[in-house]
Amino acid sequence: MTGTGTNGFAAPLRSREVVEGFHRAPHRSLFKAMGYTDEELRRPLIGVMNSRNEIIPGHVHLDNIARAVCDGIRMAGGTPIQFGVIGVDDGIAMGHRGMRFSLPSRELIADSIETVTEAHQLDGLVLIPNCDKITPGMLMAAARLNLPTVVVSGGPMMAGNVYGRAVNLATVFEGVGAFQAGRITAEELFELEEAACPTCGSCSGMFTANSMNCLTEAIGLGLPGNGTIPAVEAARLRLAKQAGMQVMELVRRGLRARDILTEAAFRNALAVDMALGCSTNTVLHLLAIAHEAGLGDVITLDLIDEVSRCTPQLCKLAPAGPHHIQDLHQAGGIQAVLAELLRGGHIDGSVLTVTGRTVAENLAAAERRILRARAWRSDVIRPIEEPHSPEGGLAVLRGNLAPDGAVVKQGAVDPAMLRHRGPARVFDSEEDAAAAIRQGRIRPGDVVVIRYEGPRGGPGMREMLAITAALAGMGLDREVALITDGRFSGATRGASIGHVSPEAAAGGPIALVEDGDEIEIDIPGRRLELRVPPDELARRRERWQPRPPRETRGYLARYARAVTSANTGAVLMG
Repeated sequence: MTGTGTNGFAAPLRSREVVEGFHRAPHRSLFKAMGYTDEELRRPLIGVMNSRNEIIPGHVHLDNIARAVCDGIRMAGGTPIQFGVIGVDDGIAMGHRGMRFSLPSRELIADSIETVTEAHQLDGLVLIPNCDKITPGMLMAAARLNLPTVVVSGGPMMAGNVYGRAVNLATVFEGVGAFQAGRITAEELFELEEAACPTCGSCSGMFTANSMNCLTEAIGLGLPGNGTIPAVEAARLRLAKQAGMQVMELVRRGLRARDILTEAAFRNALAVDMALGCSTNTVLHLLAIAHEAGLGDVITLDLIDEVSRCTPQLCKLAPAGPHHIQDLHQAGGIQAVLAELLRGGHIDGSVLTVTGRTVAENLAAAERRILRARAWRSDVIRPIEEPHSPEGGLAVLRGNLAPDGAVVKQGAVDPAMLRHRGPARVFDSEEDAAAAIRQGRIRPGDVVVIRYEGPRGGPGMREMLAITAALAGMGLDREVALITDGRFSGATRGASIGHVSPEAAAGGPIALVEDGDEIEIDIPGRRLELRVPPDELARRRERWQPRPPRETRGYLARYARAVTSANTGAVLMG
């Protein structure tokens, strides 16, 4: 090969180390075995991380997205190189041992992307996630690798419809509880099952997958439209082509991921998080991404609660309200939310994005479209002067039950449950709590405590949508609170408080709770208190002994030994 391949680029191309010079003839020979030409090898080599599989409905169509990305890269003068990564479907993994692998898969995803990218010295990346832990895992890799990177998700699923009622996956989970309580028939449950997930894409509410795809756009690593363009629209393919073209512009300019992932960008993302009422899982993931970006000391639970207290909630999206992601898209999408927050002084418009322009410049370019969309769907995004709530959708609670913090989706809590006192019903696993709910042993006013389900104790910090949805389906979500050192799905509603830190396996106060203890929840006051005298708690602590690990072999055993607390993002040590 001849030529340096660096003409017109702000920095030397990493891939030249792999493909240039007589001593790299063996390397080029291997590329040629796959059909690459000399011309292709002279161009920048761009990794296209395609997470397509046939176990996640949000990923089953990603070959089409990847094809469009590759077309865009080629049109802009690069050579796309596809590789894959694993993924876990949280809905299918829900309610059994499989959920223990969901959060840990985030670390495998980040590690595998780092491994392939560094082993082959790729020059830039387009990352194609869509669901659950795949999107945050890819964002962690982007922050860690610090290369020119664009993220383009596969897009949200359309909402289902049952006789004029919009339904989604959470509706089916709640339908199970309603059926158990005799509130719907088996035929009605089957109708929900058939209709709730009508297309490919990430599940249609503001659940974890869509929360993270929207925040990818808000933080600046996704192009405008990334969070809300439906999976089934041709506009999603056009966006993918634009992502492929844009990564080449970033390579030319030498604009890297951490040039975009600044403290101000994280603050913007947190403000959008609060305005939308996103999943509590975003707390875990934004903390982990910040850790990879070298901002773990400034992006903390305290900052998250600070942003929540001063950012109004502008949207009520499922499960907190009637609207779905397709409605948000029709109302102008994340750019319209950013515009309203900028108008209210809640975000920094000078932050750079992967468009190569600032947030304010992006909004100025889209102003007319945003205004028309807002006028058409004025019901979806409230003006800054008339929010659903003066505070954001998430809240961080502290107290003697959670000295290092706990998280609740306050925007999806019934007003009657924002403050609550009740007797503890204590369970040492999700399965034990589920059995008690099925058997009708949970009563109005109870505070269900599920412990030893944290990052280390679970291990894997399981989501508990099956639990929360069963209670909602039975009509108990307005009367029963849940507290856990595990976590809840973005589809959860009700007084469901997760991420209690320190966790039970680490000897946190949640390990000391006994049946009948009074627990006080004060979400507006940000308090979570165990009403037991300090001397009694001291006696219980003297008796407490660590439990043997649930997993002694395989990945989960290694994960449990290395994972940190939920209040720091449940990242791995070292």
